[in-house]
Amino acid sequence: MHPNYKRKVNLIVKKYIYFFLGMMFVSSAFVGCNSADEESLVIYSGRSQYLINPILDSFAESTGIDVQVRYGGSVDLALLIEEEGEKSPADVYISKSPGPVAYLAERDLLSDLPEDVLAISPGSDAGNWVAVSGRQRVLVYNRENVTESELPESVFELTEAKWKGRLAIAPRNGSFQDFFTLFRLKHGDDVALDWLKQMVANEVKVYANNNSIVQATARGEVDGGLVNHYYNARLKVENPDTPSANHRFVDGDSGSVTIATVAGIIPGGNEKNAEKLIRFLLDTAAQQYFTDRTYEYPVLAGIESKHDLSKPPTIDFGDFNILGSGLERTLELIREAGFDI
Repeated sequence: MHPNYKRKVNLIVKKYIYFFLGMMFVSSAFVGCNSADEESLVIYSGRSQYLINPILDSFAESTGIDVQVRYGGSVDLALLIEEEGEKSPADVYISKSPGPVAYLAERDLLSDLPEDVLAISPGSDAGNWVAVSGRQRVLVYNRENVTESELPESVFELTEAKWKGRLAIAPRNGSFQDFFTLFRLKHGDDVALDWLKQMVANEVKVYANNNSIVQATARGEVDGGLVNHYYNARLKVENPDTPSANHRFVDGDSGSVTIATVAGIIPGGNEKNAEKLIRFLLDTAAQQYFTDRTYEYPVLAGIESKHDLSKPPTIDFGDFNILGSGLERTLELIREAGFDI
């Protein structure tokens, strides 16, 4: 046999061996990727890490699923998901308020949820997001500086001269923006903008968030501010002697709306594990966590808090179906009133 022929045969054999070894490597790599994907979950969370991370850790521990979380502002993350489109690594989006998640739903960037999940908790009419906990908007006030007889029945009264320079709001906060969205949709853009401009004229002070307002109120830096109920509830557990207290406006007033933390599934990702997380957040243990550890109102019936939260007569999330189209206009009006957001 000619030696050149033998060399050619050997080269051909080697090429086939390398080809099949390469194919085996590629196949095993894809199998590994699929296996990893099946045991992973990427969450974009607009809720603060210290509030939501313990329950996400509990989910990871009980399921064995590798949970990766990206934290940020609810609005910022919603805009990021929209920008990423089909390439978004997010499987689940958790927002501290309904506006941003409704914004995604309006743009078909959320998957439909199973009927039995939708039956557990209030959510969107379209069936693509659900509330997982609730908190009510209140006026936190300093009992040493504000008498009970001064307390207003309506949020409209906060523009009166007696409150000049005494109050605080957080216009960059998602909960304030949701409150203001519902406020303007109920009363009209002109009335809402006029109210906000009157608040500015009344020298309302601006803080970064609810917690800053509650702390400032407790220190006497301001006499009160518009916040979510649970910040002062938590402060009173940590410091029973704090002079700050929550005041609810009369039933039906725009100042006492209930804001929901909500969750939805991003299409095209690991929807199986995403659905597992949604169910976990609506299960008894997670609902008990929300009321005992974060001082919020559960959405699951039969959950009792170990704290005296003075639960409101009703928790109605129905109006939040209209928040998606309302958020952008709300931000425009807040800016028009003179706030930098």
